[in-house]
Amino acid sequence: MRLKTSTVEIDPEAQRLAFQRAVERGLLILSAAFMLVNLAALSLVRPDDRLTYMATMIIWSLCAAAGYHLLERYLPARDYLLFPLAMFLCGWGLILIDRLAPQFGQRQIVWLVVASAALLATTLLPQPLHWLRSYRYLWLIGGLVLLVSTIALGRNPSQVQGAPRLWLGVDDVNFQPSEALKVILVAFLSSYLAEQYPALRAETLTWDRRLRSLSPRVIGPILLMWGVSVVILIWQRDLGTAVLFFMVFLILLYVSTGSQWIVVSGMALVLIAAAVGYQSFAVVRVRIDIWFNPWPEASGNAYQLVQSLQAFAAGGIFGEGIGQGSPDLVPVTHSDFIFAAVGEEWGLLGVLVVIACILTLVVRGLKIAGQQTGRPFRALLAVGLTALIGLQSALIMGGVLRVLPLTGVTLPYMSYGGSSLLMSFVILGLLLRLSSPEN
Repeated sequence: MRLKTSTVEIDPEAQRLAFQRAVERGLLILSAAFMLVNLAALSLVRPDDRLTYMATMIIWSLCAAAGYHLLERYLPARDYLLFPLAMFLCGWGLILIDRLAPQFGQRQIVWLVVASAALLATTLLPQPLHWLRSYRYLWLIGGLVLLVSTIALGRNPSQVQGAPRLWLGVDDVNFQPSEALKVILVAFLSSYLAEQYPALRAETLTWDRRLRSLSPRVIGPILLMWGVSVVILIWQRDLGTAVLFFMVFLILLYVSTGSQWIVVSGMALVLIAAAVGYQSFAVVRVRIDIWFNPWPEASGNAYQLVQSLQAFAAGGIFGEGIGQGSPDLVPVTHSDFIFAAVGEEWGLLGVLVVIACILTLVVRGLKIAGQQTGRPFRALLAVGLTALIGLQSALIMGGVLRVLPLTGVTLPYMSYGGSSLLMSFVILGLLLRLSSPEN
């Protein structure tokens, strides 16, 4: 008597997706465990704030669970590392904001809910990439209107005399338009350069060989972005945003043309703007001077930077422990210098984890760009959005460690700032949409 045996065919694609979903769930669970342990430890130091920490944990968990389940339902083939890494960094940031500036912690958790809704809207609404590409000039006009409005009507919530007015708002609700302008300009430039891609490649290759003048197709966008960056630097004194705009643009233009002369000419314009800024604006001059040598001004203009360096030194390899260090001695630690708080309370290990998470986001973003074969707009958009996250992180981490001059940008997903968190989640949503092959 023979026994019949049946074989069940296993779909490799289904296996791969199941494995990726298991990894994504596991990373979110680990993130939740990290938050729970650290918030519990912090509650031992500050028992009066236990209800606040509990609310932070619950709201973060609801955002993570809702995001995972909705993405799983409507965008199953997405990149499986982007969402959990962003939620991990965001949760870590919430812990630090509750630790360093409790009065801002409740605001940030509200912004997390808004940002999560924006992420889901970006990924679930029909054809957002089509809107970005087809209506690029409307987006550009809207972005420039925001820029002009900020110059004319801007405010500074800190109300410090002479501080840059980079926000628009009503009462206690403020929004930094430059955060939205970053995404708008990347979308516009990606659409424009994708349309001009064949001509740009042909003309720049000819120019590289014969050293001819650049076409208006190339030189025009360079001068436009340089002009926008200089306007931001002069009228808003926002060094970080000006540098970030132009560097991201140079990356997009280099990817579009493949010309090394584009990078050389762009860097020359950056150096010219930096030299003019150093001679003309005290804020630029002070930041460059304290970058070269902060110690003579340790109790003055360089106080923030010196305290940041001491925070890293105090943290050592393993850190002081949550709630055990003194990162609050660094002014505005919960925003621009949150990376210094990581260095003091989690040490070198914490610093390396943050860097590894940011690098992984950048690598995954570039991988998404590489998968957009034959679709230059999508490829350039993925490169530009990834460059925003990577360069902004590098600028602030380098500034806090005195590797680069301070630029005053935030650390994506971690620093306090509602507009920064909101637009970082919009960027994440666009990358998730680009990572899904059916979109």
